This record gives sequence, C-alpha cells and structure tokens, in this order.
Amino acid sequence: MQDVNLISIPTTSIRYATLRVKSRAFSENGQIPPDFTCDGENINPPLQVDGSLEEAQSLAVVVDDPDAPVGNWTHWLIWNIPVTHLIRSNHPHGEEGLNDFLHNQYDGPCPANGRHHYRFKVYALDCILNLRGTTRQRDLEKAMAGHILAFGELVGTYQRKSTNK
Repeated sequence: MQDVNLISIPTTSIRYATLRVKSRAFSENGQIPPDFTCDGENINPPLQVDGSLEEAQSLAVVVDDPDAPVGNWTHWLIWNIPVTHLIRSNHPHGEEGLNDFLHNQYDGPCPANGRHHYRFKVYALDCILNLRGTTRQRDLEKAMAGHILAFGELVGTYQRKSTNK
C-alpha cells in the first residue's frame, strides 16, 4: 500500500474588530419608536458607535429587514460618513444609495403585517468609496469587501399599531 501524505493548508480568515452599536432611541431587540418609522417622522435614529475607529477612513451603514415577505428589504444605504462615534438623527452624514423603495434616503420601518426585525449595520472602512447614487445594497457590499476594519449591528423591532391583534 502506498503512503498517503496529508498536507494541511492553512485557511485564511478575515478578522474584523467588533463595533458596539447602540441607540438612545431603542435597545437591542427593542421596539423602534414611531418617530423613526413610516408612522412618524420617518427619520433615522441616532446611533452610538463604540470601538476602535483610529485606522478608519469612513463609516457605512446598511439598514435592512430580513423579515420582509419578498426577502431582505433595504431601508437605508449610506457610506463615506466621516469617522464619528455618533451618527446623529436626521442629519446628512455621507452619500446615500438606492434603498428598496428606490429612494436615496432613510425610509424607516413600515411592515404590512406582524413584527419585523431591522438590522442597523455599521461598518468601519479603510477607504473612501467612489460609488454612484444608484448603488444598491449588493453593490455597496461588493465595494466594501476587503476594506472592512470593524463591524457591529443593532437590531430593533417594529410592529404597526394597525396590525396589533
């Protein structure tokens, strides 16, 4: 019988630093207040970003709803946010792409039925992105690949009063 040599090939894994994302508007898995939804002012909630941002050149935020009946639904894409520990509410931050409502803006939670989860994902990047306003979530994620230094997310929930039974 012939000897078999096994070669162990090390796998490459990319490590990201962890960002802690919080909001004074709601807690992790807490109810998002109506002001930040289609039932209120429809403005983005403030996001507190804690963690190492020293090497970052910009931040990006993706807000999406994985519970949408048609699959993941994008509510906000924004990149080239100047590095900060506070992304303020209703304040121009960076460059916005097209959400799934086909708007270049934050469009808050507005579920047709039931309670949905909304992921506020924050990325610290080692670059400034050169993207168009027609950029969609998949395109932004491709552009960020290889440039992510740190990542964190905050999940909030929302259920419209008209759907409470």
